[in-house]
Amino acid sequence: MAKQARDLPLPALTLDARSATPLHRQIYFEIRGAILDGRLRPGARLPASRALARDLSISRNTVTTAFDQLAAEGYIEARTGAGSFVPAHLPKDQIAGMPGSARRQADRKIAGLSPSRRAGRLMSMAGRPTSRLPFSPGLPEVDLFPFKEWARLLGRHWRRPALEDLTGAAPGGDPRLCAAVADYLATARAVFCRPEQVMITAGSRQALDLAARVLIDPGDPVWIEEPGYWPTAAVLGAAGARLVPVPVDEEGLSIKDGLADAPEPRLICISPSHQYPLGVTMSLGRRLALLDAARKVGSFVLEDDYDSEYRYAGRPLAALQGLDQGGHVIYLGTFSKVMFPSVRLSYMVVPDHLLDAFLKVRTLIDAHPSSIAQAALADFIEEGHLAGHIRRMRPLYAERQAALIDALQVVGDRLSLTPAEAGMHLVGKLGSAEDDRAIAKAADRLGVQAPALSSYFQDRPSASGLVLGYAGVDGATIKRTAATLVRAIESV
Repeated sequence: MAKQARDLPLPALTLDARSATPLHRQIYFEIRGAILDGRLRPGARLPASRALARDLSISRNTVTTAFDQLAAEGYIEARTGAGSFVPAHLPKDQIAGMPGSARRQADRKIAGLSPSRRAGRLMSMAGRPTSRLPFSPGLPEVDLFPFKEWARLLGRHWRRPALEDLTGAAPGGDPRLCAAVADYLATARAVFCRPEQVMITAGSRQALDLAARVLIDPGDPVWIEEPGYWPTAAVLGAAGARLVPVPVDEEGLSIKDGLADAPEPRLICISPSHQYPLGVTMSLGRRLALLDAARKVGSFVLEDDYDSEYRYAGRPLAALQGLDQGGHVIYLGTFSKVMFPSVRLSYMVVPDHLLDAFLKVRTLIDAHPSSIAQAALADFIEEGHLAGHIRRMRPLYAERQAALIDALQVVGDRLSLTPAEAGMHLVGKLGSAEDDRAIAKAADRLGVQAPALSSYFQDRPSASGLVLGYAGVDGATIKRTAATLVRAIESV
């Protein structure tokens, strides 16, 4: 049976009985402006004239006169027995010349009503939008996620929600979820913490933003990896940090270079288990040297452990946080890579001496993510669904990595791919004479996402390559998309 259309509420109509403009003309102008401004969208049904007249306490004839004028000019269309609707398509040339459009253009040019300088910095650092094209880095396989179990757990909490789930969670997060995360991290990542130290956030960027607010003041020197994850630089730069790009070599972040450029960093941002984008694993010697440097100069360390669950040779490496004896490390992890991106749940492990500051600042900017989603995720972890899903994805992702390498062997003289022991993407190395940004643009035009490695550098790039995600792409698509990428490479 067809669904019945429902009236959409009109934006508030402001009528002035003392105005020289007749009421029917006022209604006409108000509705026309709402259509031109997009507040009334194509296909929206207007209230019945009788109902609108009653709501406005005016004569129905006044409303029908306004509707007749709008219909005559093409702004609404009357359908017998159905009502009045905004047309699905309005002529663009007609809209462009209307007063409402002119007002919108003028509004953008009012002197003195521009965004703040801080907003300008944020806008300049906003970076690239999220892509869903094949080979997009960081996208997991979502078709094989156990949505049936996830839906069952969400339904369990929506059908009989606890009072605390409806009235708001603690700023640190649902206590059951915090405890589940603490147990999971102790087993899988050798992270040592109490449940009270776990904070649930709405994504890793919110965690980064919260850490920036708590830990740094404008002008503070902050080490970031070079090349590195661009949102880290964007969030910290927008907070006023003085970014210090530190080279990454085969052992990870170069402590020597960092100390030479900024000997007393306030914050050190690293992804030691699987550096993004290069995929390097920081050696034990470097890890200990980093913690020693942080202890000597009083630095904080932000450890981003974004996809360490996916390791294909041996067990995942222990986190840096587990080696920290001085309360310097703030540990970040996310469920976006092991579940699906729009789950919008991540977590931080905060040292005891910083916990009060993090919790109080958190209450000012965002109370907590969805309480129901947190409760369902606690069940999802406790019932073993998360661990089971990760176990199923590991061999699949390893298989897809091998398929990607095999599919791109035909351009081995220009693009070099080496198997990696972990992660969800590979970096295809290009020769120094290759223009990776031109190749990335050519690939994008053909419907393939292959970000240029040089775009991840803050300073002058020292390497050229393509960052290729394989986790969310099935074997047949990998083969087909690889052939398209080959065409893009050969076209440059």
